[in-house]
Amino acid sequence: MNPVLEYMTGMNKMTDDVIAMDFLATAKSGVRNLAMAVTECVTPEIKGVLERQLEQAIDTHEKITHYAIAKGLYHPFNVQEQFRVDIQQIETAQSIPLPSPAPSPAQ
Repeated sequence: MNPVLEYMTGMNKMTDDVIAMDFLATAKSGVRNLAMAVTECVTPEIKGVLERQLEQAIDTHEKITHYAIAKGLYHPFNVQEQFRVDIQQIETAQSIPLPSPAPSPAQ
């Protein structure tokens, strides 16, 4: 993204860490949703398609998890450290400025 646009939208404060953890949460949600969809299928063809998509979603989640662990963003075996990282990410997200409201049109 253009640095000027990043500054204007407040995205200059969005870090790769926040993006990676959001991607991890989204991937986890996708796995959950696909697993539920597989259990609701009535035709073998659709169930097969969803099962393949579920396997891909699980693989994607695993890759993101390994990335986050390697970068020190995710600590699944150390709750205290994960809590510290989560608080730091919350503070980063809260520091992103909100866009100014658009002026109301003159009547």
